[in-house]
Amino acid sequence: MKILLAAAALFAACASAHAQSVTLTGSIGSRAILMIDGGAPRTVAPGETVQGVKLITMQGDQAVVESGGKRLTLRMDSPVSIGGAARSAGGTRIVLPADSRGHFMTQGTINGRTVNFMLDTGATAVALSLADAQRIGLDYAKGQPVQVNTANGVAAGWRVKLSSVRVGDVEVYDVDAIVSQQPMPFVLLGNSFIGRFSMRRDADQMVLEKRF
Repeated sequence: MKILLAAAALFAACASAHAQSVTLTGSIGSRAILMIDGGAPRTVAPGETVQGVKLITMQGDQAVVESGGKRLTLRMDSPVSIGGAARSAGGTRIVLPADSRGHFMTQGTINGRTVNFMLDTGATAVALSLADAQRIGLDYAKGQPVQVNTANGVAAGWRVKLSSVRVGDVEVYDVDAIVSQQPMPFVLLGNSFIGRFSMRRDADQMVLEKRF
């Protein structure tokens, strides 16, 4: 019995440390429509708790939620990881829900620092702005100078190697990237990352399965 109780306590501790991905996808009056860990959208009223996520308030395009003793503000179609420490690396599958514009967005890390990604199969490599590179402490100046073709013309940039890129519990290493002087609202999750996965569209989700 003691062994069973210890195992149950360990399971509960592991469950509480699980980091959930929560996305605000819409609202109906004071109710929020939340997508948790890529699951089906759920309509949640203020004060109601679903899968450990409690809705505090819903106003305009923002919702305040609470999980694991933490309160965070969610903005429409911007996934946020909440509910404890991040899961350990070693996973092989990434599921990305489409936002209202059909884009696949997710929060992740580069070299352990948090960034907001947008999946871009048209980008040769992971691409980030100079501002994001400086924010995460990337030593881009030691990279190879390159010319980057953008919608606004040619911009200066640097080709670098990222030690790690992580989404959820999936992490890959030694990833080619381009740092551009052109401002960018998101980090583009390009083919230097995507190429290590098989990819398939499943309704409104993009599923990536790690190959190597």
